[in-house]
Amino acid sequence: MSDRVRTLHERAIEEINSGRPAVGARRLRDALRLGEATPSQTARMLGTLAAAEVAQGSTARALELLDEADRVVSADDRHLLLSQRALVLLMSGRLDDALALFDDTIQGLRRTDKRAALARVLLNRGMLHQIAGRVRLALADLDQCAQIGGSLGPDDGMPRTVAKAVHGRGQCRVLTGDIPGALRDFDIAAGVYAAQGQGMLAVLAGDRARALLAAGLPSEAATELDTFLRQVPELRMGHEHAEAELTMARARLAAGDPAEARRWAARARLHFRRRHNDTWAGVAELAVLRADFASGGGTARVARAASRLAGRLRSLGLRNDADEAALLAARAYLACGRVPRARAELTGQDRPGAPLANRLLRRLALAELGSAEGDRRRTFTEARTGLALLREHRARFGSLDLQTGTTSLGGELARVGLAAALADGRPEVVYRWLERSRAQAFRFPPVRTPADERTVDAVAELRQAAIEARTAELHGNHDPDALRRARHIEREIRAKGWRTDGSGERHAEVGFAEVKEELADAGSAMVIFLTHGDRLLAQVIGDRRADLLGLGDPATVFEAIARLRSDLDAACGRSLPATIERVIHTSIRRQLAVVADHVLTPLLDVVGDRDLVLVPTGALSAMPWSLLDALRGRPVTVTPSPSAWVAAKRVVRPPGPVLLVSGPDLAHSADEVDRLARIYPRSTVLDGPDATVANTLHAVNRSGLAHIASHGHHEHENVLFSRLDLVDGPLMAHDVHQLATVPDHVVLSSCDVGQAVVRTGDEILGFTAALLYSGSRTVVSSVARVDDRAAVDVMTAYHRALTRGVPPGRALADATEDEWLMPFVCHGWGG
Repeated sequence: MSDRVRTLHERAIEEINSGRPAVGARRLRDALRLGEATPSQTARMLGTLAAAEVAQGSTARALELLDEADRVVSADDRHLLLSQRALVLLMSGRLDDALALFDDTIQGLRRTDKRAALARVLLNRGMLHQIAGRVRLALADLDQCAQIGGSLGPDDGMPRTVAKAVHGRGQCRVLTGDIPGALRDFDIAAGVYAAQGQGMLAVLAGDRARALLAAGLPSEAATELDTFLRQVPELRMGHEHAEAELTMARARLAAGDPAEARRWAARARLHFRRRHNDTWAGVAELAVLRADFASGGGTARVARAASRLAGRLRSLGLRNDADEAALLAARAYLACGRVPRARAELTGQDRPGAPLANRLLRRLALAELGSAEGDRRRTFTEARTGLALLREHRARFGSLDLQTGTTSLGGELARVGLAAALADGRPEVVYRWLERSRAQAFRFPPVRTPADERTVDAVAELRQAAIEARTAELHGNHDPDALRRARHIEREIRAKGWRTDGSGERHAEVGFAEVKEELADAGSAMVIFLTHGDRLLAQVIGDRRADLLGLGDPATVFEAIARLRSDLDAACGRSLPATIERVIHTSIRRQLAVVADHVLTPLLDVVGDRDLVLVPTGALSAMPWSLLDALRGRPVTVTPSPSAWVAAKRVVRPPGPVLLVSGPDLAHSADEVDRLARIYPRSTVLDGPDATVANTLHAVNRSGLAHIASHGHHEHENVLFSRLDLVDGPLMAHDVHQLATVPDHVVLSSCDVGQAVVRTGDEILGFTAALLYSGSRTVVSSVARVDDRAAVDVMTAYHRALTRGVPPGRALADATEDEWLMPFVCHGWGG
């Protein structure tokens, strides 16, 4: 082979392996046109060109090229051509034919010394097994590929082959539910791909998206896919493009948008059909049917189509996808009342190594079958088993971000179990299912991500970007570049946490009898709110009884709370014209009346005059309860779940040092902290230039009570970076999660940081939630803007009461009784 031909062939391989098949194909055509290659060398180049053609969607042309190469290939190179044909068949969806060729090729190569070629064919067969759902076999091939590749030198091109094996291992980990391990594998592969061009990095973005989708973070998956889809057109990666569209369909469906999911799935199906890839077109058809079922239309048509599709996918060797189609058919038959047909679709069992999603889907379908047949015991058993599988899955995550992400199947399992519990009607059964269906992340011990040098630098850069954005804001300007940079850094920091393994441990659920005993001891009544269909309900638990009450319309209540918070923000700390002030105050009273009528009034006869422990759902997490006339002066504590409240109540810690912090640019914070310093003469005071993030975090780590008066910001889009402003930048919820210990009692005299983003299953994220997750028993914070002038008197009265031994809930109720627009809430344990 001439130097020119050899160089063009090597460059072509480089381009194809780097995810640029169109560029590689041009190089190969140039080499073939030179006419300087031997027949054997021509055969090799034709085989490589076939791989480039199939990557661009030209399967028929790829097979023609392989036939042409077969006529000139030498006996020594026939195994390479056989491998290329198997790869083309794999990429066109003919899995069984490809597997037979891969098996023959590997058997032949094992009798030779061509170890580099053997490693590459093992890589491709491992990819086939992974697509077909045979995870154990896939991992065996990938591990052997990496072992052989690692023993060879870089001159054989092995670093990239090993990286692809590690990449494939990550794909297998996604199927087994090991998301942190998968993301770590993807990082290792990315380190090699970064030096090989952007093509494989784009493919990796698609696989990261599938991992995040499996972890219950569809919006994050969509962000990764956007990155991929922006790069695919110029790379001309047809199959990968269609796969990304298919994953986007799944992400949209998980996010609750079946119409958009169907649009993406239909696009993927069209692209696969144009490539004559019937296998992947069938997988895309399944995504279309899932979207149709989720939209609630044509369930009988969906059932029939899904049942036929299950048989087709099984014949194509896609066992996992076939099982998913059969389970979808069963659910669709149940939805249209055809129970015997549904039962027939559910005759199989989970296969060993089946993906978590399929195991959850089978439990859900069987629970729904039990409900349709009136077999409540079966419904409970299947839903409980499914939720237990999901808890085991989430226990593998060290990141709170992932722990609070719940798959849509988890939400549906909880819904089916709770519906059966409500039909059963026994208070202890309803309670048990409420506990299984909310705030499960509080059951896992916190795991702190090791702070490596890169993460420390990223956090420092984020603080600087926040300072720049804040400075521009105070000068009436808007710095979009600083905000954009901050969002990018936030995502990098979050992604670091996603790679952290969980401890595998889990706190026990507190039983119904235990909760009643603890409530009797505290002299309190607990109200657990829930939505069921279009109804807002409440389970009220006292020392001797428990009642299930129907309340008002949840949409009306949630809208009133949103308007109330908007009005409070508009009224707070401003000198408004009297007319506008009257309008805002009238609206506040109107929204409070709506919440009182729909939520509180039905409860009052049952709870009597006892202190209240409230377990909210949805937007009720942002309700300033003390503003309601009937609750003014009454101790109210808000907790994520009964188990979390009991756990906080039972903790006994000796009093620790007091920390007082005054943030910048807040007119009355210095006065507030000065007054509190007189109440706590031995306290540590951080004010002015001393109120830095580092000083505060160091002191917080050693304090029993911390009071921080500063500007607060709830970041709805990125709640782990909700923050308090200090003199050298923001102290963020992310910082709290990194603390080894947190104060037993924290008071945040700041705006908004009592808010939380509420995910499926009433999983909460925010600054206050970060403290509760990390071990604070009591957090007093505001769910809306705070008038910092009025807050001085309220906080002074609150702390004076604490020093007299008054419990936090009572102290806050007394301190805010005469300030009707003071939206502070006692979270966790109120005494």
